[in-house]
Amino acid sequence: MDRFDVVIVGTGPAGLGAAFHLTARRPGLSVLVLDREKTSTGGLRNDCKMNFTYPVGFPLANWTREQAEHFLNLTIADLQPSILDKHNVSVYCRRAAKLGVDLLDIRQAHFGTDGGLRLIERLMTELAARGVHVRLEEEARAIRPVEQVLETSKGDYRYGDLVLAPGRHGSGFLQSVMESLQIPFVDHVVDIGIRVETTEAQYPIVRDYYDPKFFFPEQVRTFCTNSRRAYVSQERYEARNGQAYGSVNGHAYAEATRENGLVNFALLRTVMLTEPVASGQQFAEMLGLQAMLMGGGRPIMQRVGDFRLGKRSKAATFNGDLYHFRPSLDDCCPGDISMAVPAKILRGIWRAMKLLDTIVPGVLHPSTIMYYPEIKLYGNKPVFIDGCFQAKPHVYLVGDGAGTSRGITAAWASGIRAATGILGEPIL
Repeated sequence: MDRFDVVIVGTGPAGLGAAFHLTARRPGLSVLVLDREKTSTGGLRNDCKMNFTYPVGFPLANWTREQAEHFLNLTIADLQPSILDKHNVSVYCRRAAKLGVDLLDIRQAHFGTDGGLRLIERLMTELAARGVHVRLEEEARAIRPVEQVLETSKGDYRYGDLVLAPGRHGSGFLQSVMESLQIPFVDHVVDIGIRVETTEAQYPIVRDYYDPKFFFPEQVRTFCTNSRRAYVSQERYEARNGQAYGSVNGHAYAEATRENGLVNFALLRTVMLTEPVASGQQFAEMLGLQAMLMGGGRPIMQRVGDFRLGKRSKAATFNGDLYHFRPSLDDCCPGDISMAVPAKILRGIWRAMKLLDTIVPGVLHPSTIMYYPEIKLYGNKPVFIDGCFQAKPHVYLVGDGAGTSRGITAAWASGIRAATGILGEPIL
């Protein structure tokens, strides 16, 4: 049985952040990084936009401003981003403030889906040069903590320390690990929402601010805006009962294709569940499965014009007249999202859309498309035994799936923070 000083599960930004810091600070460490997918995973592959301003991406329960800014500086040194210019932000901020809406002024970088793939290639090449062992298409299955052994689909490994960074897709796996290791956790927060697609002419703020961060009343916010070469995509998730459902997402290319003049962004409502609901993840999974039932196995899409008239969209309503652009994700079922989205969630999202249309007039054009569902599973909140995200001796939980981050840069920073604990370095 092979033994490594550190085994890292997950090749997303949290896992890579840990691997980079460990090998930079202590080159002699033997490090194994493994992933169940064929390629490196996580947000780096999907549009690859990054935010470098606290508190975006940093759950306040786990990060102070001083800590976040310290680890952000280390993250910037690893990722080497080019910060985007912004214009006229104060104008939009004043409009938003009059309506009780906050617009955050965030330092951002955008690699694009194509640039993200090049970044991943650079990072993986550098890790290989440092002697890190990377094994893809190998799934973590279970942990034997007393023996310090990780069981995988291809064998067992002894570890000195174990970093679990499975990302949002791995939330279910992480819950099974926490249950087996008797790590206390709560799972009562989930983000449920839609992805909006329109044209740049109808959402011109993206010409001034690539990914504007609006925070509306009722716990609704914009998230993950894509423009210029923007497309809506579908991601496959598997519920704990084995059934699959799709959640929409957005991405954009930096250079690989011609500009298509489209914009997409998520409007998410944060839902905090209370007793007797036991699991936010299972609640979200049921909503995803219900949407698949309503859409015949596909996500649902509806034009704003049809929604305002109280009628379902049909295939014919995606062509001609006022409906002047085709959906970038046409493998969706035209329908009525109000039949699938819980009413309280949808009311909050619709009120936010009306406020947004006042701040940036045009977004509620009849042609605008609303895709459902967009679900973000990063509500796990483990109880940690130290400030470096150690949940059991020699077992660290980091990244979006563990609730220590929401996004690429904070996930990378949380991986570094776990690495500081493994190395015995002080944190702020």
